[in-house]
Amino acid sequence: MPGPMPNDAQAARPVVLSAGQYRRRVRREAEQALVSLPAAIPTLRLDIRYATARNFMGEALYATAAAYLRRPAAEALAAAQHELATHGLGLLVFDAYRPYRTTVRMWDKIQNETYAAPPWRGSRHNRGCSVDVGLVALATGRPVPMPTDFDDFTPAAHADYEPVPPDARHYRTLLRTVLAHHGFQNYPGEWWHFDFHRWAEFDLLDVAFEELE
Repeated sequence: MPGPMPNDAQAARPVVLSAGQYRRRVRREAEQALVSLPAAIPTLRLDIRYATARNFMGEALYATAAAYLRRPAAEALAAAQHELATHGLGLLVFDAYRPYRTTVRMWDKIQNETYAAPPWRGSRHNRGCSVDVGLVALATGRPVPMPTDFDDFTPAAHADYEPVPPDARHYRTLLRTVLAHHGFQNYPGEWWHFDFHRWAEFDLLDVAFEELE
């Protein structure tokens, strides 16, 4: 179902920083930096679906399989990874920072605010403060059961959907509990989506991964 249409005020393009503006901001405030998650947390695993055609768009949206978060969010995610390791588990990252231009392409495709942020608001992914994650077993490196696959646009993907198999419920609850310990709030419409609690302190960005490297 399409999301609500914006009024004239909503339709205005929000403030979105370019690569040059982002770099100037980082020089003034180190916390604004986007940090590579594989560099900051070498033990996590990546499954960046938007760097492949294995996603709801059916095409690669990223030129490279990369994952970035703002520095405070990356540090909090590292602490969550350390806690999960005590359970024999680790994070599997599907997506993190997302350039604004990609959010616009997604909205043009789906136009449903449950699953995509409209361009007149932008996404917390664009702020470098959202991460889409599952879990893997450290002993095998394989994903553990979850209620659905990533980017499943059905009610079964909702954070509290029931019924689900007991093992999927266990891992879903553990993921949400551990990330909440470290300042990440789960989005009710997607069991995999978590927003860092300080997201409002960071501007929307339209900086390609290549410009970060």
